[in-house]
Amino acid sequence: MVRIRWIVGAVLVAGLALPTANAVAVSSYGGGAHAWAPAQNDPGKIAVKDNSDDGDPVKAEYYRQSSPNTKRVLWNHSGYRRTVYSTHGSKVIKLRAIDDNDFARDDVGPWVAP
Repeated sequence: MVRIRWIVGAVLVAGLALPTANAVAVSSYGGGAHAWAPAQNDPGKIAVKDNSDDGDPVKAEYYRQSSPNTKRVLWNHSGYRRTVYSTHGSKVIKLRAIDDNDFARDDVGPWVAP
């Protein structure tokens, strides 16, 4: 009986000591746009960064768990090397990055799911 308690205790301590991952971060790239989730270690946040110095904005299109049929858009008009974060909401379930080119076809990244 003492051995069983010791084993159970060891398993509980190991479970608390080992790091766990609630969500795996995923990224989508479209031209100079980079979108990822979870952002800031929050599964309810998404981020989009502008990696191209062309003056055009970038955006992330995404869906949330609470409204899986509603496409949402997070724009980044802040410029080159700037990142914009969404507010907290339900878990982001699908996203893609888009570089919004003014006088050319947009660069659209693939849909990815965290």
